[in-house]
Amino acid sequence: MKNLSLAALFLALVAILGTACSPKQGVTTNINKGAVKGNWVLTNIRYEGIPDNAKVTVFDEANAKCFIGSQWVLPDNNANGSYTLSSTAEGCSPVTQNIVWTLTKQGNVTMFGFKKLYSGTKAKNVTSGYLMEITEAGSAMTWRANVNFEGKSAAIIYSLQRR
Repeated sequence: MKNLSLAALFLALVAILGTACSPKQGVTTNINKGAVKGNWVLTNIRYEGIPDNAKVTVFDEANAKCFIGSQWVLPDNNANGSYTLSSTAEGCSPVTQNIVWTLTKQGNVTMFGFKKLYSGTKAKNVTSGYLMEITEAGSAMTWRANVNFEGKSAAIIYSLQRR
């Protein structure tokens, strides 16, 4: 059953990517680690196909809205980095999480992936992580995570600004 869900998610991703619009002027579409590495602030999260007032947990960490204002340190591709949640809004708890991040290509699409690292654990021993399409990178970066919400294809769009 899990493989069927993953296959359905993959097909939904392919369908959505196949209908993507032309890139915006001034946006890097050939995204490389130089466009991504650095320090970032997550400035906004919006949903497609999910009600704005929905409580959506992301990255197995917290409500998506708790990530607004979070600091992301991405020092180099395949290098250890971190994100820090600092929101004190209702239901949000400050936390710093070490991660290792990568960029991969899936056809013409650049994917940003990361795994959580815990004390004493090597990245190669972590088997699960998170994968999102990068739709732009430069002074701003946008991630698109295609998800299943109440049995329908949806997306979470993360907007980040370089610090």
